[in-house]
Amino acid sequence: MFHLPKYREPDFTEKKFTDAPDASWEEVTIKGVAPENYHSTSMYPEYFKINGKWTLAEESRMDSSVVLCENGKLKVVENRNLEVGDKVITGRTENAEEGIYLYSHGFSNPDDDNEDQFVFRQGRSRETSYARDYDRLFELLRYEKEHGNILWVMGPAFSFDADARRAMQAMVENGYVDGLMAGNALATHDLEGAMFHTALGQDIYTQKSQPNGHYNHLDVINRVRRSGSIAQFIEDYKIDNGIMYSCVKNNVPFVLTGSIRDDGPLPEVIGNAYDGQTAMRNMVKKATTVICLATMLHTIATGNMTPSYRVMGDSTVRPVFLYTVDADEFVVNKLLDRGSLSATTIVTNVQDFIMIVVKGLGLM
Repeated sequence: MFHLPKYREPDFTEKKFTDAPDASWEEVTIKGVAPENYHSTSMYPEYFKINGKWTLAEESRMDSSVVLCENGKLKVVENRNLEVGDKVITGRTENAEEGIYLYSHGFSNPDDDNEDQFVFRQGRSRETSYARDYDRLFELLRYEKEHGNILWVMGPAFSFDADARRAMQAMVENGYVDGLMAGNALATHDLEGAMFHTALGQDIYTQKSQPNGHYNHLDVINRVRRSGSIAQFIEDYKIDNGIMYSCVKNNVPFVLTGSIRDDGPLPEVIGNAYDGQTAMRNMVKKATTVICLATMLHTIATGNMTPSYRVMGDSTVRPVFLYTVDADEFVVNKLLDRGSLSATTIVTNVQDFIMIVVKGLGLM
């Protein structure tokens, strides 16, 4: 039976907290420019002493500033989004000396003698056993389906394999996907698979190149652009399978962000990097479990904007679980320094990963 780890807030009756000063702040004088000595956030819970009371910044992300609002609440804001007059918390120490406290052990078990139990096992590799990780993931996904928000961050590898596409479609249709973030390629080649049974011109089952198949994804892009949207393309061409199809039909929101390499792109792809980042962060803000699959740049971007905790509607604090899955050890180990209970890395082919997951959940 899955149970969320219990969050234990700091003991603010300790002398270092009671003797600490209020956090200082300075007003922004130039739009998009933080004052000198601004405090930059992490993925961990951070408390700030405001009018004698320690207050948690409820929605955080790495490398942003903390703005003190008129109602006394704290808002974490990317520096580029700071407005003139914003009151930005200043101070570079994080152990209460300046009214700022970074708290990385909120989900630790105080009865366990091994204080490193929730830190990543260093050097996870192809030789690592992941059986227990999969079992925990099955339990987590069942729990999150009823109580949380599951966000998938996907590279195009899923669209290159017929079984992986079917498996991911089954995940969407059975309520295990609350949001999808990807690039132009995942959506393009998934729709190519639906229309032509190919990805980059290769049959998605046999992997054999088809005559003139290199035109297939370009034709799909052109037709989607003619339709005006992915949803209208699905309607116009009677598409009845695939990841994007299942998202559209089940009203699962998606954010597609582009790059300089893109063909087309599809109409929904966000071409401005900062608009894309904002759209991604708005989706991350809702997530309680984030699963990043075979996409190094999207994984790094998502990791940077995903906190290790979430404050729920009833004010309880719970962990945000982050999984990163890739066949390349270098990619998954990029996030090892998060060092929290809520992050897990798995080194494997993502097509094999999703098949294990759907079978473990009893969906196929």
